[in-house]
Amino acid sequence: MVGRPRGVDDAVILRATTQVMGQVGPAGLTLAAVAREVGLVPATLVQRFGSKHGLLLALADQAEKDMSELVERARRSHDSALGALAALMVQSMAAMSTPESYANHLAFLCMDLGDPQLYERARAIHRTQQRTIAHLLTEAVDTGELRTDSNPAALARTVQAVIAGSGLNWALEREGGLEQRLRQELAAVLAPHLPPRTTPDMEES
Repeated sequence: MVGRPRGVDDAVILRATTQVMGQVGPAGLTLAAVAREVGLVPATLVQRFGSKHGLLLALADQAEKDMSELVERARRSHDSALGALAALMVQSMAAMSTPESYANHLAFLCMDLGDPQLYERARAIHRTQQRTIAHLLTEAVDTGELRTDSNPAALARTVQAVIAGSGLNWALEREGGLEQRLRQELAAVLAPHLPPRTTPDMEES
């Protein structure tokens, strides 16, 4: 893209970074590639973030903040806590709309695990997501969507595993869309915890 003003917000640059990451993977991600996406020159990104590593750190910090916004958006759109949970899962994986983009983002996660600074941020995002899921599951228990003997903390860890595993299986099998797969797998893992004759509100985003 060209012609955008030089005064582009950092949030726009970080969203563009996510898009470029899904397109090119770790090997192809450069400040120049991100700069082209937002119509800036690479020197502007150097001034703001210092380096590609600095840009990735800023993106990770923003991702943790964005989790709260995703939760609020999902909760406003659904009367059901389980419906909000399904929407949160789908929205959190929205950048991975193709098997190729999923593979590229997964490659970045693998890179994060070997970088101490990025790892700390990835772990913080993971913990924030887990707390958020547990909160929604606790609400579902309190409102009768889930059985009272359900363990929200333990179930939250299982749901996180479902998110990661569903994406990987979908990328390997390449059947249907990722959103459909996520909703199906979430419904399956929650089924044993539902009260009799209850169907969770997980059909719409």
